[in-house]
Amino acid sequence: MGNSVSASPVAALPASVEVPPPQSGTDAKKEKPKCKACCACPETKRERDACIMERGEENCGPLIEKHKQCMRDMGFNI
Repeated sequence: MGNSVSASPVAALPASVEVPPPQSGTDAKKEKPKCKACCACPETKRERDACIMERGEENCGPLIEKHKQCMRDMGFNI
């Protein structure tokens, strides 16, 4: 009961501890997405979803990857 526990875990770190910068150059330029994931990349999402419904997920790899890349470009970590 007599323990003095700091409310902030950051306060327990020594002053000399630094957070390392991002490893790759692409991480440094990424910013917070400007919209929700459900609203991002509607064109590629529509194409991907239609393909999956008509042909099955296993036959739509290129469209799935195209949508994932669009999402990454919008700032989502996929």
